[in-house]
Amino acid sequence: MTPTSAAAILERLRGTLNVNAVHAGARRPFKFFLCGDPALLGALRAVLLSGQPGTTIPPEAAAAFESLDRSRPADTTDARAVICCGRPGDRVGMHVDQLTTLKLPVFYLCVDAASTIATGPTSAPAPGAVEEYVVDRIAYETLRGRFLPHLIDCCRGIEVAVGRRLPALRETVAAKLTRDAALNALKVSGASAVLDHVPVLGIVLGAFASAGDMMAITGIQMSLMLNIGATYGRDPDLNQIWELLPIVGGGFGWRALARELSGFIPVGGIVIKAAIAYAGTVVVGEGVGYYYRHGRHMGVEDAAKIYDEARVSALTFARELFAKFRRSRGGDGNGTPT
Repeated sequence: MTPTSAAAILERLRGTLNVNAVHAGARRPFKFFLCGDPALLGALRAVLLSGQPGTTIPPEAAAAFESLDRSRPADTTDARAVICCGRPGDRVGMHVDQLTTLKLPVFYLCVDAASTIATGPTSAPAPGAVEEYVVDRIAYETLRGRFLPHLIDCCRGIEVAVGRRLPALRETVAAKLTRDAALNALKVSGASAVLDHVPVLGIVLGAFASAGDMMAITGIQMSLMLNIGATYGRDPDLNQIWELLPIVGGGFGWRALARELSGFIPVGGIVIKAAIAYAGTVVVGEGVGYYYRHGRHMGVEDAAKIYDEARVSALTFARELFAKFRRSRGGDGNGTPT
C-alpha cells in the first residue's frame, strides 16, 4: 500500500473514525492507591510524575496518586490498582495481603539493594490478588521491564488518559495500545481468511487484496495513530494523520514480509494474512510512537530495525499458529497425521 492509496482509504474512513471517542478516552478519570515506606513512595512518585512540561506538577497528574489511609474505608471509585512499596521483610508487617479486600490488583514493589536483576510475575495481578516485583532501586529503567507494563495492563479503557497525564508512562501506554490493535487486526484478518475458505498455499501477495480487510485493518491502524497521538498530548484530529501517512503507506516492506513468510511457512491464507496484519500494525504503532517521541519520521536505519523485529515476531507467531492449526486437524505440527 502506497501513501497515495493510504490517503484514499483515509478519505473513505473519515466517517468511521471516532475522534470524539478518543477525546473522551483521554479525559477519563483514574487513580492509583499508594501505601508503604514513605521514602520509597516519594521516589516512586518522582519517577511516575516525571517528564511534565514546565516546573510544576499539574493538579490532574498529582491527583492520579492517592495515599491510602488504611484507618478508614477507601473510596475505590476510578481506582485501578494499589501499589505498596517496601523492603525485604516488610511485607508481613505491612499486612499487604489484607489489601486484597479492596478488590483491586495489588502490586507489592520490594526494593532490595542486593538484587542483581528486576523480577516479577509473568502477568499483572488480578483484582483482589497480590503480586510481588523486586528491583534494586526505584528508577524508570528498573520499573520498565515488568512493573510498568503490568500496571498499564490494569488500565484497560483508560490507557490514553494515563499516558496523557503521566508522560513517564507514555512509551509503555503506546506499546500496549499497539499490541491490542495488532491483535484486533489479526482477528479481523484471520476471521476473513476463514470465511473466504482460503486454500492451503493461498496467494501471499494478495494478503491485503480484499477491500474489506484493507479497510478494516487500515481503520484499526488509523484509530491507533489517533490514540497514540492523544497519549502524547496531541488533541485528536484527523488532519494529524496526513503527516503520518508515510507510516501507514508502507515504507517498511510489507510485500517483502509476505514473501519471506510464504517461503518459510508451508501454509497460505489464514496464517500468512494474520501474521502480516499483526506485524504490520506493530510497525505502524512503533513508527507513530517514534514520531511523537523524536518529532520526525524514522530514518532508513531505524525503519530497517523495526521492520526486522516485526518480521521475526511475525515468523514466530506464524510458526506457533501453524503448529496449533495442524494439531487441531489431527497432525503433529509437521504435516504428519497422528
